[in-house]
Amino acid sequence: MLRTIRLTLAVIFFAFITLLFLDFTGTLHAWFGWMAKIQFLPAVLALNIGVVLFLAVLTLVFGRIYCSVICPLGVFQDIVSWLSAKRKKNRFHYSPVLKWLRYGVLGVFVLAIIGGLNSFVVLLAPYSSYGRIVSSLFSPLYQWANNGLAYLAERADSYAFYETDVWMKSLPTLLIATVTLVVLIVLAWRGGRTYCNTICPVGTVLGFLSKYSLLKPVIDTKKCNSCGLCARNCKASCINIKAHEIDYSRCVACMDCINKCRKGAITYTRRKPASAAVSQETSVAPEQVNDARRAFLSTTAVFAATAALKAQEKKVDGGLAVIEDKKIPERATPITPPGSLSARHFAQHCTACQLCVSVCPNQVLRPSSDLTKLMQPEMSYERGYCRPECAKCAEVCPTDAIHLTSLAEKSAIQIGHAVWIKENCICITDKMECGNCARHCPAGAIQMVPSDPEDEASIKIPVVNAERCTGCGACENLCPSRPFSAIYVEGHVMHRTV
Repeated sequence: MLRTIRLTLAVIFFAFITLLFLDFTGTLHAWFGWMAKIQFLPAVLALNIGVVLFLAVLTLVFGRIYCSVICPLGVFQDIVSWLSAKRKKNRFHYSPVLKWLRYGVLGVFVLAIIGGLNSFVVLLAPYSSYGRIVSSLFSPLYQWANNGLAYLAERADSYAFYETDVWMKSLPTLLIATVTLVVLIVLAWRGGRTYCNTICPVGTVLGFLSKYSLLKPVIDTKKCNSCGLCARNCKASCINIKAHEIDYSRCVACMDCINKCRKGAITYTRRKPASAAVSQETSVAPEQVNDARRAFLSTTAVFAATAALKAQEKKVDGGLAVIEDKKIPERATPITPPGSLSARHFAQHCTACQLCVSVCPNQVLRPSSDLTKLMQPEMSYERGYCRPECAKCAEVCPTDAIHLTSLAEKSAIQIGHAVWIKENCICITDKMECGNCARHCPAGAIQMVPSDPEDEASIKIPVVNAERCTGCGACENLCPSRPFSAIYVEGHVMHRTV
């Protein structure tokens, strides 16, 4: 019964979290977006102490239920392991815990978070790893299937489906997602939860707490006949049948051992309640202290970034945007989404799960290829621009790396400013009137003025008011100049209010 309940909940969480990454319309997030927000690492980076404490208490009561029910990467490994069991049954065996590896990886992971080495952090984050796999590998298949249905529906005079562009957003992210998928499949096929109990930092943290959980599988030595069936079916390889012991730091509370035991010798119950109560008291307090310390460090970093970049704001505030003679519109500063506050804040809180990339209706967001912020989303306007009425990225972000309170707030945020490239503009190269950028600027920040101030009839060229420009990219996206736009958006390290 317990295993059935666990499997039912795991299937529900896994299915809907997967659909969150596949749903390019963003419709499901209104109902099931909370499933992304209760993932452990996103909750930590969002400084969501309530969720972190909830998951800690959940683990202290039930064991690593999070790993077997809520975490999509854990459930994915269970699916692979289940498929492997169809070929070879009773294939697992007890293996000693590799503490040096588990806590070594955790230590490096924590140091990477503190040191801002986000590229390493996002590689190991379990929720983000699964998100990249789905958005990079499974989402194109889902979209192609949708386009096929849209084609058939159109032939039947139905518009229940509509076509969407399928394109590769980032080659490095695609390669990393592919390698991650292959490694996970190999490990899960051969060893079940090997990744969770040796590499995953979230599994190590929750494993430490689960040693003191109130409820756990317990072996009744009077009933056990040492047949070893439980150990051979334990995908966590944590049952030492010779000593009649279970390593609760690795047990993911899957209940498979209880279901397999023919003697009823394993029950999910309390074990040494007195010592467990003491352990809970001693384990929860450090977690609370660590959360408070992490919150203090992250908040301090945000204010430090604000102070350090204050002078840089003055360099580009006010007046008209500088007209630079550039042939290639290379951005000196990448553009981060409205609501991300600053490049540093975004880098510290984003787990590169690709959820915002998946739901962006204008195809503005894509994973970065820069090693310092690898796979974290950045904005580019080749396929669309950031529309004032859209806030999908902020709605789905589980870590509050992108946070908007309203569309009015978004319209007042300046994420960059437009720069005109004189040599690319058809007003100059072709001596013809255009004004496309000025007509489509939502902020009215671009005006067409005579190229010759003394001749009102001369060809008009665009002039950008940097104080009004929000950096939405409409001008860059809709500029008819090819192959490079004659006007592009230069990002701001620190976002401003206009």
